[in-house]
Amino acid sequence: MIPVIAVPPAPTFGESGLKAPPPLALYVHWPWCVRKCPYCDFNSHEAKKPVDEAAYLAALIADLEAALPAIWGRSVISIFIGGGTPSLMSGKTADALLAALRMRVPLLPEAEITLEANPGTLEAGKFAVFRDAGINRLSLGIQSFDDRKLAALGRIHSGDEARRAIDQALTHFERVNLDLMYALPSQTLREAQQDMAAAIATGVSHISAYHLTLEPNTPFHHAPPPLPDDDLAADMQEMAEERLAAAGFAHYETSAFAQPDQQCRHNLNYWTFGDYLGIGAGAHSKLSDHAGFRRDARPRNPRDYLTDPVTRRWQTIAAADLPGEFMMNALRLTAGVPQALFTERTGLPLEFIEKSALAGRRARLLDTAAGRLRPTVRGQRFLNRLMAMFLADDA
Repeated sequence: MIPVIAVPPAPTFGESGLKAPPPLALYVHWPWCVRKCPYCDFNSHEAKKPVDEAAYLAALIADLEAALPAIWGRSVISIFIGGGTPSLMSGKTADALLAALRMRVPLLPEAEITLEANPGTLEAGKFAVFRDAGINRLSLGIQSFDDRKLAALGRIHSGDEARRAIDQALTHFERVNLDLMYALPSQTLREAQQDMAAAIATGVSHISAYHLTLEPNTPFHHAPPPLPDDDLAADMQEMAEERLAAAGFAHYETSAFAQPDQQCRHNLNYWTFGDYLGIGAGAHSKLSDHAGFRRDARPRNPRDYLTDPVTRRWQTIAAADLPGEFMMNALRLTAGVPQALFTERTGLPLEFIEKSALAGRRARLLDTAAGRLRPTVRGQRFLNRLMAMFLADDA
């Protein structure tokens, strides 16, 4: 049984536009890593020399201060520090960063503060320092426990290092997420089962299980490794869903599984079309106010960002684009969202998506019963097809 996720109290919209903004989250990007993985298309850059952490911290603070007028008076419900590998930053920098953020934005007492971490032993040794700085949720990029698969993925840790890092993380954090991949190079169903069993056995409360995809402009895309065929990959996906459900994990988002009350609050804000301010190289923002909706993307290259961390080029999101943008997020949630949330978060009447919703129902991809917009099981399997129906509304 899929639980219905409680959406934070939403603002009301009127014909004149947004009357009150939705919840606001803060994203902080750390763009450096030890080595770029061949499947990775994130904005990450190998650190060829020691990172000038003080200079980057100063740029992040300047970035946030320049953006404060756009979020003035609004409380922040969550902070997510992603990358790259942000666990490479020193404990001193993490402490200074969190202190600077608290000084400049109203942070809710119960705010979720997540740090992405590398399971290598060097970073794992800093978990206690990160906790003392204010981090209360850790997301570990494990990907696999199989040393051969880790080598094929270009990962720099071993399966034993991953297990030790998880054990240490659980001694310092109540909320720990594992990123796990399946359909890996030459992976068998038995190997995928072993990875999933190992992940569940750790006792973490959240597991993100992703299908390895060959993203454009990555080494794996240019020179694909031998991958499982579609049927075998589908078997792996079904296996993951079944085993996680049996272990008490609810499948609440396309690739996310959580124990009760352990969903990622920061990501839920994205999927329910909340607002987010991004600072750091390559970070994205989406903000709402009485005048409408706008977005921004920071310079991707760290050198460019450090040169000018404060200039933002806000772009208005056209009303015609809002249905597609809302549904591309909301349909990732297996329980969907209340139909009323569409109007509350976009300011548009439900009629704007009525035609597409009807097409989704006829294709058995969408369920609109009980006042919700929810992908069916078939819709979850063909999610891109379902989302495309709402993108057509943008024309």
